[in-house]
Amino acid sequence: MTGRLEFMLQQAAQEDTKTFLLHRRMESADDAAFFVVTGTAGRYSAGMHLFYFDETKYEHGGRYFFIGGIIVPDADVLSAEATLTQIQQNFFGTSFLTRETEMHGKDIFHGKSVFKSRKLQDRVKLLADITTFLCDAKLPIRIVRIDVPAHRAKYKFPQPEYQLGLMLILERFSDFLDEVNDLGMVFGDYEKDEITQAVLDFSQFKTVGKTPMYHGRPLGRLVDTIYFTHSHHSRFLQAADVMLYMANRCESGQINPIKWHEQELQKLWTRVKHGKAVRIQNWP
Repeated sequence: MTGRLEFMLQQAAQEDTKTFLLHRRMESADDAAFFVVTGTAGRYSAGMHLFYFDETKYEHGGRYFFIGGIIVPDADVLSAEATLTQIQQNFFGTSFLTRETEMHGKDIFHGKSVFKSRKLQDRVKLLADITTFLCDAKLPIRIVRIDVPAHRAKYKFPQPEYQLGLMLILERFSDFLDEVNDLGMVFGDYEKDEITQAVLDFSQFKTVGKTPMYHGRPLGRLVDTIYFTHSHHSRFLQAADVMLYMANRCESGQINPIKWHEQELQKLWTRVKHGKAVRIQNWP
């Protein structure tokens, strides 16, 4: 048992707290540890929600930056993961989590990387299967869409898009937790250039007590820190990636209505977007 885990268990006993969830923490591609999340007895519901988020890459000359994720109740984690595993097995013929079985929305749609040799119909079917999973599971979805040129024009010293987007999506995650009176943990795709600043920003928000917006809000229901791992190690991060790719392409006016696979993607995103659990914040 690690020293940190011993300390948390002792603290839980001293404060008469109850354990909510034992979850797997991936600190790097090769390192994993178990930890316990605790909260004051009776204050929150006896459960937890897991938030898996991703972001698009803003390219010079483009317009929008998207960041968003899916929300998985801990009670549904095993069944949801089993469904995603079956989807992966059906397409790749294996359930091993490797780079060769990673489901990236952009690669699936354009037939890149490991999907280069796969038929277009099969790739669209894979996107449809993931869409069906999202809709059937009724997983809440939160997205922030930043109009980058408008954001930069509005403010004399505009905040970097990733930093702003992360702050806004954490606020939306916290809004959700207020609605369900629960705790949450946040997981993101491992992006070396962004991780250190993201963790520092999150820590600062929690220390100060709220995000630094004019109407900033507390993030206290999001426990500990943001956990990053490579997306090929997490089916939920891959599902978030696919969801956000569809949102980015369809909500940015990139769909070519003449092409069959573009029309199909628009139909799939419409199915997701029309679900009651989807909320999109536009900025500014």
